Formats: sequence, structure tokens, C-alpha cells
Amino acid sequence: MAEKIHSRRVPVRLGAQKSYDIEIGAGALEGLGEVTRAALSSHARRVVIVSNSSVFKLYGARAVRSLRAVGFTVAHWLMSDGERYKSLRTAEQALGFLAEMKLERSDAVIALGGGVVGDLAGFVAALYLRGIAFIQVPTTLLAQIDSSVGGKTAVNMQQGKNMIGSFHQPHAVVIDTDTLRTLPRRELAAGWCEAIKQGVVGGRKLFDLTHRALAHDVAAAGVNKARAKGLENDAHSVETDGQIAELIAAQCAFKSMIVAGDEREEMGRTDHRSRRILNFGHTVAHALEAVTAYKRFRHGEAVGYGMLAAGEISVRLGLLDASELESVRASVRLAGRLPRADDLDEETIIRALASDKKAVGGYVQWILLERIGRARIVSGREIPPRVVRDSINVALRHSS
Repeated sequence: MAEKIHSRRVPVRLGAQKSYDIEIGAGALEGLGEVTRAALSSHARRVVIVSNSSVFKLYGARAVRSLRAVGFTVAHWLMSDGERYKSLRTAEQALGFLAEMKLERSDAVIALGGGVVGDLAGFVAALYLRGIAFIQVPTTLLAQIDSSVGGKTAVNMQQGKNMIGSFHQPHAVVIDTDTLRTLPRRELAAGWCEAIKQGVVGGRKLFDLTHRALAHDVAAAGVNKARAKGLENDAHSVETDGQIAELIAAQCAFKSMIVAGDEREEMGRTDHRSRRILNFGHTVAHALEAVTAYKRFRHGEAVGYGMLAAGEISVRLGLLDASELESVRASVRLAGRLPRADDLDEETIIRALASDKKAVGGYVQWILLERIGRARIVSGREIPPRVVRDSINVALRHSS
């Protein structure tokens, strides 16, 4: 059994029935069975692991072994890898498998994978038998700091991302930082962009902590790449020691604080601690994903562009000092080279913005910045179309 080191526990407090803990540490996957058993009722007998073939090949045996050690009957169901498979059709297939396995109300679904797996598994758990328990075991940086925490579950439609979903809180989150060692640089870069986003809206302390960890990762990656003689997809280079555990814990603590104060993202709230501020960068990001049929960008990569666009709008409206935007740009550059976007038609992107599920009264609700750590929710009716168009155009040239 791998030794757990630098273990952290972050509570998510949502009342007696929905509160849970986030367990963070190297080797945490070895304790999955014990965490799951403690989180479920004494009647729980069966669990189904939802994953994809790549992740399950790496971590499935460890997860199954840990769960069986505490008496669970374990089955697994593997979905195809990629955002375009986060669909109603895939959800229906997964639901059919849960029924075949005869899962009962006291049993559970375990999401083993990145954000796509977590969203799909949580959505299926919310629907099956009107809702059964699920456990999040995120294996990507993006999922560990963001999508696994807070209970948002969803699938995509042709008309837009996450259009069908439910708030369904996990019973526990188990984050094994060792899983980051197997991530290719591109997947890690996507996670760093999401970490930057939370730092930007969370506060200067969180932003600086994220930037320092990112700079350390980039330096370590350079050493690894030299050693590997130029291999393109060198594995994760952040040393899974106290630093990365501390960063993930800080990111999760910030998000848990926001979720505890605004669990269901009330649309009437416009204050700087509304859950809606976590959508900074996502307005343009979702449009970019939609117009490229979810095939060009990792979610975090699209968020990288979306942050730059929202920051540019903020500067042009006189809300944000240009030096603050440059700090965001510097962090995004450190995260890694984003896929090309300057060949996309900005008018097509602007039309896709109209499908944003968070629109109010027919207007997109933009999350903009007054400074790092202070977001502002601004209705699209208050932003001249030319400002939006020009800002998107500037942001899309980031990779060129």
C-alpha cells in the first residue's frame, strides 16, 4: 500500500444532509474504500465505477481493490473519452448499466477520471432511482480543483454546453495527487488555466500561490524535457509534495466557501461572492467549444482564451487596470501554448454567445474584473457590441 503523505482534508459545509469532505494527498486512492464505506449508509453493498479506458487502465485495479477490501461488490462502466461524449445518449447507456447491475437506493456511483467523467457520472447518479450517492475521484488537475467540488452535473446538447443537468452533491471527494504524474502537458495546462481562473476571482493570495506553483512546474518540466531528449508529451512534472497538496487544498477551500454561500448559483445575486463569479472566462470558453464541436480545445484551454477576452473587456470598460490584465496574461502564458484560435470567425463565436445558459432577460451575463480578487457581474446590455467583438479578436490572437 502506498504511503499517504502531505494529506489534507477540506470540508464542504452545506448542512447536515449534504456536507462532505475532500481528502487530498499522495496515495489517497488506496483509502477510497474506507472513505466510501464511511460516506454511505450501512445498507450499501454495490458500487459502479464510471471511468474511461485510459484512466481505468492506470487506476482501476487500485480503486477496485480498495473498494472490495471493505466489502463492496464492484462493477465498472467505461465511456468514450472526450467532451463530445458527455451527452444524453451516453447517459442513457450508463443508466442502463446501473439497472443491469441492480444498484439500489443505498448503493453508489464512483466517478474515476477527469471533468467529463465526473459530470456524466454525477448526472447519471442524480437521475437513477431519483438520485443515489456518488463519490468523486478526480484524476486531472482541472477536475481536482474545480469540477469535482460543488455538485454541478450535466451533459451537453447541440445547442450548447451543460444545457441539461442537476445540482447533485457528492458524498465525498478523494484526490490522489499522484495521478497528476501521468498527465500529458496539454491536459495539465488545461488544469492550470482553471486554477488561474479561480486565483483571479479568489484573491491576490490565491492568485500568487497559483502563479508560484505554476512557475515551479514549468521549470521542472523544462528539466524533464531535457532529460527526455525532447519528447513532446512528457509526464506531469509538479512534484507531488506539500506544495501541490497545499495548492489543491487552497483552491478547493476557496471553491467550497463559494459553494457553501451560494450552492445553487442564484441568478438574482450580483455580489462578488456569488457562485456566478466562478464562470469568469467561461462565457467565451463555452462558445469556443461549441463552434469547434468540442474537438479542438480542452475545457481549460478554452477558459484560458475566455479569461483574456473577459479581461480585455474589463480594461476597455475602464473597470480594470491594464497591469492587472498583464498579470493574468503572464500566468496564461506560463500554463502552456494554447491551441490556435485566430482562424475562428469572431461573428460565429458572438452568435454562439447567445446560447449561454446563464443569460438573463435575453442578455449574456459577463463576469468581469475590477481587480484580481474582485469580480463584477455585468449584463451584456451594458457592453457595446464593438467592445465585445474587439476584445474577443485580441484574445484569440494569444496563440499566434
